[in-house]
Amino acid sequence: MTTATATPPDSATAQSATQHSTKDPAFAVEPLRIANRTFTSRLILGSGKYTDNDAMVRSFEAAGTEMVTVALRRVSLSDPDENAYIHHIDPDKYLFLPNTAGCYTADDAVRTARLARELGGWNWVKLEVIGDKETLFPDNGELLKATETLVAEGFVVLPYTNDDPVVCKKLAELGAAAVMPLGAPIGSGMGIRNPANLRIIIEQASVPVIVDAGVGTASDAAVAMELGADGVLMNTGIACAADPVRMARAMKLAVEAGWLAAHSGRIQKKLYATASSPETGLIE
Repeated sequence: MTTATATPPDSATAQSATQHSTKDPAFAVEPLRIANRTFTSRLILGSGKYTDNDAMVRSFEAAGTEMVTVALRRVSLSDPDENAYIHHIDPDKYLFLPNTAGCYTADDAVRTARLARELGGWNWVKLEVIGDKETLFPDNGELLKATETLVAEGFVVLPYTNDDPVVCKKLAELGAAAVMPLGAPIGSGMGIRNPANLRIIIEQASVPVIVDAGVGTASDAAVAMELGADGVLMNTGIACAADPVRMARAMKLAVEAGWLAAHSGRIQKKLYATASSPETGLIE
């Protein structure tokens, strides 16, 4: 009796199959629309904590991201000669999303956003108003105040908040272009700690929901997307990985896989087994 062995495809055949599959509309991830912009990538990256600027840039490329957060209090925007990380990010390839990290009051956050618009011409802002130095949880009262002010001034506001459905609904009502509830504390890598609340936020949302903070590995990103999130924002999970470029690629694939799974109609969970092969028509 002879045993058939499968012959692995050569690299050209494998590449052709991959290219064919990625062009198939059935495998396409729909673009993400936020305010007046459309993005082909649903993965947003932070620019902090990388060991060097080269690793940062290569990670952005591996992730396929189109939007990058920039901590305004970490760079001097007025000094073009400063060798700051921001000067290594191509503004023609990435939308800069200035953030108000380090602000603890609405007034400070609004002032920082205004500074970004004055010096860099940026009217998009990742709004952070921190309420506690140890957990970095937001001060939602101050966050709501800052959102209202900045929206009235024409900013495109993407507020970082906790996983509170009521607060997320209020932020959207105030005109936030998206809401960005945390999956877990910033930089913790703990993954999605409260999927029930995230599901409620997503079901009630009138604007895109971007899961922000806590993602540690690719499976965390996939879970966020499978819950129905519109995108994921992360920094530490990639920047502090042993191989950030490889992790960036993993996160890209995870976000795409999670979105496809969420829009494929998963099977229902059952307590007992269901045979994969039918019992009718068996050969006796």
